[in-house]
Amino acid sequence: MIKAVGLFSGGLDSLLAIKLIQKQGIDVIAVAFRSPFFIANQEKKKKLEKTAKTHKFKIKFIELGTDYLNMVKKPKHGHGKNMNPCIDCHAFMLKKAKAYAKKIKAKFIFTGEVLNERPMSQNRGSLNIVEKEAGLKGKLLRPLSAKLLKETEAEKKAYVDRNKLLGLNGRSRKPQFALAKKFKIKKFETPGGGCVLTYEAYSNKLRDLFKHKKIPSLEDAKLLKTGRHFRKGKNKIIVGRNHEENKILAKQKGLKFEAKGVMGPTTLLTGKPTKKAIELAASLTARYSDAEEDKVAVKYNNKEIIVNKIKEEKIKKIRI
Repeated sequence: MIKAVGLFSGGLDSLLAIKLIQKQGIDVIAVAFRSPFFIANQEKKKKLEKTAKTHKFKIKFIELGTDYLNMVKKPKHGHGKNMNPCIDCHAFMLKKAKAYAKKIKAKFIFTGEVLNERPMSQNRGSLNIVEKEAGLKGKLLRPLSAKLLKETEAEKKAYVDRNKLLGLNGRSRKPQFALAKKFKIKKFETPGGGCVLTYEAYSNKLRDLFKHKKIPSLEDAKLLKTGRHFRKGKNKIIVGRNHEENKILAKQKGLKFEAKGVMGPTTLLTGKPTKKAIELAASLTARYSDAEEDKVAVKYNNKEIIVNKIKEEKIKKIRI
């Protein structure tokens, strides 16, 4: 049986592409990439595994490393509206998929991309750039829009029947929903909803990380999703928003702060702990605690400091 590798995000387009290839009697191995930015937790991973089991295809998860983080920092083809380097990201993943396809002796690679569905990253020019950057020029099959694109190697060698592929174009999702009904697909992820690089709040934190840390780690990027983030010079302060975040922050390197005698956040201070930085972290801890008085006792590093709750106007100036 012919093997093919398909990129799988959990979204409807990639799932429909898999179903179209399966219908042609091809053994599909879906590749899903994991990073701090998408498919980051076990819950999302399990959802994709369940989808693969429901629709009878194999799934392979590939962890993206610091080389991916370096690409995000300075993508060759630039960022989108926020920190999303969509063109470079697609090419990066396809290079990884290409290596995996070679390893398992798959005949071709395909994606769920739809021509012009995303004006910036899925127009004809961008699709061509992605192919070229990934070393897959003329070899990357896009089943949902194949009839509007040049014939690929997989079609020329009759691994797939071009006549059974589609010619979707544009942003309307109606054809996909109709096809989902035909294939009895009831559950799928929201389009573009899984990547935090498309979110403004997260992107602001990531820019700040890249600016203040020469060699950021994947754990640094992951931590950006936890708590409220503040910046004062070389000091970074993160204030937990709930019990789960407090537990995460308590395990990090740096000074930890907690309001004395009342419920409240765990606050993490990183960078050289100057007197002003300590006072600021304590003041933020007091502000987000349940303390009723303006003056609050805050514990840190077996010490105690009494501070006033930080004013809202100052919070706005230092919040990332």
